[in-house]
Amino acid sequence: MWKTFIELLVVSLVYGIISIPIGTLKWEAEDFQPIYILLIMFGIAYGVLLSGPIGYSVKWVYLKAVRSEKIEIKDMFAVFERNYWNAVLANLAVGVIVGIGIVMFIVPGIIFACRLAFVPYLVIDRNMETMEALRTSWAMTSGHGWTIFLMGLLAIPIFIAGIIMLFFGVILSVIWISVAFAVIFHRVSMNKPGLLLGASSGNEIQTS
Repeated sequence: MWKTFIELLVVSLVYGIISIPIGTLKWEAEDFQPIYILLIMFGIAYGVLLSGPIGYSVKWVYLKAVRSEKIEIKDMFAVFERNYWNAVLANLAVGVIVGIGIVMFIVPGIIFACRLAFVPYLVIDRNMETMEALRTSWAMTSGHGWTIFLMGLLAIPIFIAGIIMLFFGVILSVIWISVAFAVIFHRVSMNKPGLLLGASSGNEIQTS
């Protein structure tokens, strides 16, 4: 993480700024006005077509850091050149699947979230189509669901500690958590290379 800390810091800050419109689109039910319908529609479109896909690229940047590959700030927008529409569809699909799981007494949603955690990396790094990424993520995370779940739990106190440390602590905790999940994907992909042989990608998995 420290080798590429400056690059990861800039990427995290820029993505945080890009995500601001989503966080500000809140309202009180009792003050609801017709204009809010347009704001809701804008928020959905913004998240689906812009911040969501860029988030996939940001995860790819962290993966490149884990592989000790050269990082450029423009990499966080690589989704628009690499696999944009599949990123959009995959993000929607994962959101719907996890959402349905949450409605089904929460636990299924957590399971779905853990088993589909690799989808962003597969879509951007391996240029997979949506369904292929979903199936491959499900196969790759077999036997690693608890690791991903426990990492998610560990991320909570780390993020809280970051909040206590104010602004810089929050950014540092976000970077650490993101790198940690990228490490999990990288290690699993090294241990299960056969699942990725059919994927079309311009990148080779480094084994060193």
